[in-house]
Amino acid sequence: MMELAQAFRSAMRTLRRTPSWAFGVALTLALGIGLATAVFAIADALLIRPLPVRDQSSLVVLWGNTRDGRTDHYPLLYGDALEYSRRTRTLDRVAFFAYGGALAVPMRIGKGILHLRRSLVSGGYFDLLGTRPLLGRTLRREDDVQGATRVAVLSYAGWQRFFGGDSGVIGRQMKLYYNDAPYTIVGVMPLGLDYPQGVDFWSPVVPNVGPLDDQPIYAELNVIGRLRRGASIGAARDELTHFFEFERSVGPRSSVVGVAHSFTDDVVGNVGPAVMAFAAAAALLLLITCINVANLLLVRGLGRVRELAVRSALGAGRSRLVAQLLTESALLASAGGILGAVFAAAAVRGFVALAPAGTPRVDEIRITGPVLLGAIAVTSLAVLLFAVLPTLVASRVDVQEALRSGTRQTSGGRGFRMGTQALVVGQVALALIVLSAAGLVTRSLIALQRVDSTFDPSRLLVAELALPPTAGDAPRVSALMQQLVTRLEAMPGVRSVAPTFTVPFAPVGGIFGPGLRAEGESADDAAKNPEVNFEVATPHYFTTLGIPLLHGRVFVEGDAKGTLPVAIISESLAGFYWPGEDPIGKRLVRGDDRLTIVGVVRDTHYRDLRSPRPNIYVPLRQSPYPFVPTTIVIATNGRPVALVPEIRRAVGETAPGVAVASAVPYEVFLAGTLAQPRLNALLLGLFAGAAVVLAAVGLFGVIATTVRLRTRELGVRLALGATPALVQRALLGQALLLGILGVTIGFAGSLVGTRLLRSLLFAVSPSDPLSLGGACALLVAVAVAAAWWPAHRATRIDPAITLRAE
Repeated sequence: MMELAQAFRSAMRTLRRTPSWAFGVALTLALGIGLATAVFAIADALLIRPLPVRDQSSLVVLWGNTRDGRTDHYPLLYGDALEYSRRTRTLDRVAFFAYGGALAVPMRIGKGILHLRRSLVSGGYFDLLGTRPLLGRTLRREDDVQGATRVAVLSYAGWQRFFGGDSGVIGRQMKLYYNDAPYTIVGVMPLGLDYPQGVDFWSPVVPNVGPLDDQPIYAELNVIGRLRRGASIGAARDELTHFFEFERSVGPRSSVVGVAHSFTDDVVGNVGPAVMAFAAAAALLLLITCINVANLLLVRGLGRVRELAVRSALGAGRSRLVAQLLTESALLASAGGILGAVFAAAAVRGFVALAPAGTPRVDEIRITGPVLLGAIAVTSLAVLLFAVLPTLVASRVDVQEALRSGTRQTSGGRGFRMGTQALVVGQVALALIVLSAAGLVTRSLIALQRVDSTFDPSRLLVAELALPPTAGDAPRVSALMQQLVTRLEAMPGVRSVAPTFTVPFAPVGGIFGPGLRAEGESADDAAKNPEVNFEVATPHYFTTLGIPLLHGRVFVEGDAKGTLPVAIISESLAGFYWPGEDPIGKRLVRGDDRLTIVGVVRDTHYRDLRSPRPNIYVPLRQSPYPFVPTTIVIATNGRPVALVPEIRRAVGETAPGVAVASAVPYEVFLAGTLAQPRLNALLLGLFAGAAVVLAAVGLFGVIATTVRLRTRELGVRLALGATPALVQRALLGQALLLGILGVTIGFAGSLVGTRLLRSLLFAVSPSDPLSLGGACALLVAVAVAAAWWPAHRATRIDPAITLRAE
């Protein structure tokens, strides 16, 4: 114990003599340990920590998919879902939830009108999940029958956001604005249950959707179930496929196969690849950190050879020297671990603040007990990685040789130089892998931001209207919308107005679905036709959204009920049905409807930023649907938000009872879509920047140490006629060689590693030459730049002073 205390005091004295070096080592460690711990905290919340459900691993989520892959999410109708639940042999229990997930609906809470995201679920949904409520109760099976009182169960996020976490919320009512239907709040679920993602409240299916006039309940649903003992996800998928083929083989469903996902994958699937990429980058950064510190300790140990030799000559055995050096390393590791924990807490707070809307479980991301244990484990691993080898090397002191050298410095031998250089090469190689990944993700983000959206997003406002219970039938609502459009277009600062079904990038849109065919097309050929987005449009729709007309005409006021049914299609749809032909005047058939094509417009990214979907547009006054769009897009001449008060006033004056539930610039929706790619680029860029800095520090240290240890040799060379420029070029050449070796090794690793990022990329190949080549060039330039100052100092060596010292 006394020897340990003595080693501790001696280590403290030694570190105090070189405070800047010790602080630099601790700070370097803090960077690597802190980022690694922060990523572990994020991964713990998103991927590792169990969700608040019972037996999470046995839960499976199912829906359909067309065999040709053109539709990757095909719902079950209510009757099909019920029938499947009776026939299933792979699932022990079954529940349903709305195919559209959590969709915004206007709710009156007190005197305010707000958009809450509602998910319709079956009465046994929470019993299946096995989640206990935080307050009140969950939904029951008797809540999900015709004639039952409408009830709502709040999510934790909805409870906090709309009710301020009021514990007296149970029993309160909120009303659906457009039909005045009351919802009684009966429960609040705990933090962490956010499924479907973004939900504010759950409500039973049947009381909300029908039946109407003794017709079957129409609801599009996904299935969630619990696997029976011995059953697999694959078996559940095959059973659903069999159900589609043989039990419900009428219509388009005969071409549908089952799709099954684990509940966990469905919850975190969107962020899983990104978190894994961050974890890999953090692990590489930690490894670079350990290599860097090991190099610094090796270099410092070599500089202390004479000191250690004197201690050994005075009686200190090798074990005592090892204990001394390990104690110093442990102190540095402890300091780095403490600073790293502080850095990790700050990094976690920054991630939570920057996390895109809809990131699952973001409220649960924090430094927990397991995360702290992980930080301790990481710190211990760092000690083993960076302290043991330098300690063993430095403690092997040849006392006679070290004392015989007097004041002369030693170069440490060829083996030492090769060891430190190999560590630098490894740092550069690992840094290139991280830098290449960051470059690819950044290039992908730039490609997304440059997508041709066909309109100026800074001049668009998206307003969602809430219609009153007295709005009446579809013709009356359509006339009301026409009045609003006319009134808003007359406002100063407004260029044009267009109603649309949904906000930009909505998860579901108006799908025309199978059954759309060209006139004269056979049934077999029609079965191969793509699913398309169905949109209703007014004459100014295309002007408002800036969608160029490529051929034909846009809609006019005369395109109304009782006139020739017409349609406008996107260029991709025109190319599919009539490749190389003029589609104007040709007709598309759906059921008994025959739509004459009067125009072709460019594909638009309004629904999906990554890939434009084929669209068909029909005039609002000829819409085949019994409902009308209640979202309006307004093109303005100035800042859209400046017009919001006037728009609210105009809507209230023109249509009393109609409320503007939300009015948001289009850029907000665009920012939401780009949030995850931006976060990916930011975090990987942070890791890459840290990796490059650490690699530069390592190379700087090696060249600086080389200059210091070779001072006598360089002085002799200068005395014998070598020019300073020649000496500087030699040292810079050494740095260049190390950089090229590191880049060569790292390039091979990048070609393999970056393929794991494929799901995060858009319009960029994992082997993109610009990203990989740019990363290589940058690291080689950094290597030379890091070596410039030590090389420049070498040119200022005075040969006379150097030789006199010998």
